[in-house]
Amino acid sequence: MTSSAGSSCTSTPRQKQRRSSRRSCHTPGRDSQALSALGDFQTLPLEIFQMVLNYLSVKDISMLSMVSKTISSRLINYISTSSGTRRLLLQDFHNPELPGKNEGASILEHYKSLGLLLKRCTLLLPTRDRLKYVHKVLSGVSCFKLNGCASPLHCLGLQCYGVFLQMLTAGWDELECHRVFNFLWELSNLARKVQTVVSSKPGSDRRLELRIRLFCRGVLLAPGSHRSHSAFWLTRILKPWPMVSQARLLYILFGPVSSLDGHVVWQKMVEGPTDESSLKGLADAIKLLYGTEAREWTADDVISLVDELSVVPQEWLMENNARLLLLSGNSICFAFLASKAVNGRAVELARLMVFMALVCEKDLYCMDWAVKMMQKVCKVFSTPWERNNFLQCLESTFAHMLMDMLQAVLAGERDEENSIFLNLFHLVNAQANFHKEVLYLAMGNSSTT
Repeated sequence: MTSSAGSSCTSTPRQKQRRSSRRSCHTPGRDSQALSALGDFQTLPLEIFQMVLNYLSVKDISMLSMVSKTISSRLINYISTSSGTRRLLLQDFHNPELPGKNEGASILEHYKSLGLLLKRCTLLLPTRDRLKYVHKVLSGVSCFKLNGCASPLHCLGLQCYGVFLQMLTAGWDELECHRVFNFLWELSNLARKVQTVVSSKPGSDRRLELRIRLFCRGVLLAPGSHRSHSAFWLTRILKPWPMVSQARLLYILFGPVSSLDGHVVWQKMVEGPTDESSLKGLADAIKLLYGTEAREWTADDVISLVDELSVVPQEWLMENNARLLLLSGNSICFAFLASKAVNGRAVELARLMVFMALVCEKDLYCMDWAVKMMQKVCKVFSTPWERNNFLQCLESTFAHMLMDMLQAVLAGERDEENSIFLNLFHLVNAQANFHKEVLYLAMGNSSTT
């Protein structure tokens, strides 16, 4: 019994050797699994594997990264090597054609593919680690930095960074995108820079205004982004600031700029009537914030922002206010006019309506649009007296503006373009066409009753 019990609790040297050999085979088994995940590449030394990658397009490398975790890890190491950096981080941003590629191959498309590659390679990492790795990879590209390029107006660097970031973050939830914004905001020290330009005199630091405009529009508000994404990023840029600063920052980002040096033209809306091209960027931004995609903005928020914008840097000409409202679309236009009606600002509302009729005449919009907008606004007034008072103010405004312009023409006031005479000509036609549409509307209603 003792011998039998002893034999059950002890092992012979040969049995110990077998157990030891079984234990020693465990780690090599894991290595073989890792090697098998490389497929046919397991027969290649690392240096040869990386040489093979140099013959693959970025899209092909991106597809290869999805084969296995092991290959993805090797690709991450490859991207960080000097060879991978030279291969992937193209920096010919001042010449949009890629060397050695078919004509028309865009460096923007290259960085779009690179964004997808890094998105796939870092798929299993937490957001913070993904951002740190991406920053480490891109940190050597000076044109990706806010002040990194000596010739930013002729550089595609920030746009390439934008499409890269757009592809990298596609499909990320809102919390992750918040982390991306905070990471970039701190990395570029944008809070302090924006604080400088919104609190100082407009145009006092034109270079910094330009840099902020190019960075925000190129990187955060990359062209071609989905409206919901653009609304998210624009909200993140504007919301930390009070309304006055929001209006100033909006003008910096989307206001008119000089065709010579790209600097923001602050007096454009104050000195004289402007054209649609100078207002289109602001109008598109307002429509974006007023749309359903911008959940954090109420109608009152956007109306207040437009109101504040009309005095940046000083009070705009009323014609420019009217043109901005027309370009912003029916919904925001009506909401803005209705707010004037509700708050009893009939005189200001009447002047705005007259200038909207003038803009319709100048820019060849249908005048019946202005008349129908007036009719819709009239329904906002709570009493017949308020409505009639507004209509009287409207007619008085037409008369006073015509008399003022006529007096200026008779006094011989002229400029090189005869703008005073042309404005008188347009206003007379605007009044005639406006009242023609009113008569059509009135007679049409009377004939149906």
